[in-house]
Amino acid sequence: MTTTRAVFLRKRPDDGVPRPENFEVRETDIGSMRGDQILVENRYMSVDPSMRGRLGTSEMHYTTSFAEDAPLDGSAIGVVVRGNDRIPAGACVRHRLGWRELAVVDADAATVIDPRGVDLQHWLGVLGQPGFTAYCGLLRAGGLRSGDEVFVSAAAGAVGSAAGQFARLLGASRVIGSAGGQTKAALLTERLGFDAAIDYRAAPVAQGLRQVTDGIDLYFDNVGGDHLIAALHSLRMNGRVALCGMISAVGDDRPPIDHLMQAILKRIALTGFIVRDHEDLRPEFEERVLGWLTAGELVAESTIHRGIDNAVEAFLAMLDGGNVGKMLVELN
Repeated sequence: MTTTRAVFLRKRPDDGVPRPENFEVRETDIGSMRGDQILVENRYMSVDPSMRGRLGTSEMHYTTSFAEDAPLDGSAIGVVVRGNDRIPAGACVRHRLGWRELAVVDADAATVIDPRGVDLQHWLGVLGQPGFTAYCGLLRAGGLRSGDEVFVSAAAGAVGSAAGQFARLLGASRVIGSAGGQTKAALLTERLGFDAAIDYRAAPVAQGLRQVTDGIDLYFDNVGGDHLIAALHSLRMNGRVALCGMISAVGDDRPPIDHLMQAILKRIALTGFIVRDHEDLRPEFEERVLGWLTAGELVAESTIHRGIDNAVEAFLAMLDGGNVGKMLVELN
C-alpha cells in the first residue's frame, strides 16, 4: 500500500483564529485506485485566504468546509506518476487535492496543463485561479472600460497584484492599489506598475484614497469593510464595484451597510461574482496572459515555502500578510 504525507485538520479553531495546533502532518494510505483515477506527485500547492472560512462551519463562503480529522484540500499542480488511457504518466495536471505529497485524483477532476515554457508555479498564480479571478472580475463583473481609473484592494496579494497589472494592460488610464506596510506599497508602484499606492496601515483608507485621486470609476474589492466604504465615497457617477472577496468580514467585524446609500445616489453597480461561472473565458485568458508574461509585460510575484512540513506556516503567514503575490508551497 502506497502512503503519502498530508496536512490534516486536527481540530477546528475555537475562536475562528487558526493556530499551528489546529493542524497536523500525518502519514496516510492513499487507498486503492480505480481505473478512472490517476496518481499525481504534487509539485506546488496553493495557499488561499478563502481557506480560513473553510476551517469553520459557517455558510459564508462559496465552497465546502474542511472536515475534522481529514486532509485539507486546495489547488495543486503536479506530474502524473501513474496514469491511465486518458491521462498518461508524465503529464502535468492541475487539480484540487493539494495539502498532500501524492494525490489520487479522478481523471474528470484533473486539467492537463501544457506549461509552454512557463514555470509550473505560475499555473497556480497569474495563469491559474488568482489570475483568472482578476481577469473575470475586471471584464465580467467590473465591466472595465478603456480610460477607467481603477482602485484595487489587497493589491500586493495574488489576485490584487494580477488585477492591477491586468487593468493597466487592458486600457485603464490610472491604477491605484492598497497594501499593508511601506514595503508592499512601494512594491506596487516600483515593480508592479501601479500609478499610486495607499499604505492602509499608515493612514485610514479613505484619507489615503482622497490624497491620490479625485475619483475612481471601478473598484476591485478583495477586502470589504473600510476599503469598500472608502471606495463607495470615491466612486464617480455610474461607477462599478467588482465584489471578489471580503476577508475583513471573516469573524464578527461586519461593515455598516448605511454607506450603501452611495450606490443609490451615484447609480453605482455592485456585482458579486464567482470565478467558476465564467469558464468560457478561460482560453482567452490563458492566451492573453501567457503573451503578456512571455513578452515581459507582466510581473508574476510569488512567495514560496518549501516542504509540506512548512505548509501550515505558509498558511498562517499569508493570513498575517506575509506574502507578496501568490503564496505557494513547493513539494517533493
